[in-house]
Amino acid sequence: MAEDNTIEIPRVKLGNQGLEVSKLGFGCMGLTGVYNSPVADEDGISIIKDAFSKGITFFDTSDVYGPHLNEVLIGKALKQLPREKIQLATKFGITGTVDPPAIAIKGTPDAYRETVKKHQSSPAQLALAWVLHQGDDVVPILGTTKIKNLDTNIGSLRVKLGEEDLKQVSDAILIDQVAGNRTYLGMTHLQWNFANTPPKV
Repeated sequence: MAEDNTIEIPRVKLGNQGLEVSKLGFGCMGLTGVYNSPVADEDGISIIKDAFSKGITFFDTSDVYGPHLNEVLIGKALKQLPREKIQLATKFGITGTVDPPAIAIKGTPDAYRETVKKHQSSPAQLALAWVLHQGDDVVPILGTTKIKNLDTNIGSLRVKLGEEDLKQVSDAILIDQVAGNRTYLGMTHLQWNFANTPPKV
């Protein structure tokens, strides 16, 4: 009788928000030839599907792999898999040069300014329009103490962004350069409660 060599990949929780992923992740960088020759799309999709069939549900990508080819490849694979069972990790806003080899974070506001001008909006309206375009289940809760600002916020609903516009805004604004506090200062001593991975039980 043949021995079953199947390995069941365990699941683990990341953080304390309930995100559960496979204990092994799959880095997709090599599929589009970052440090090797790229594989054909059908081969890359086949590899991703095979990893999923073996229990890997956590995949890593980046817009710099290709550039963008890796995310496109993963998108094609996801159309053939149950999306709700897959977790993605990504990095964005990375630029690089081949000679000399170097990478950097792209933080120039030029593309953002062009998009503001194109849509005849304020920078704040464009930023809010970007948030509103993130999905039907995204509902920003805005606070203001001035009617003028309320009207500006409501005006963001008139700004319609295409895929290229959304990408320009995403590329121009670095997530780690958001101005101001993200939490009430009186609560900062509790932040570790929301950032640390919970201990193993």
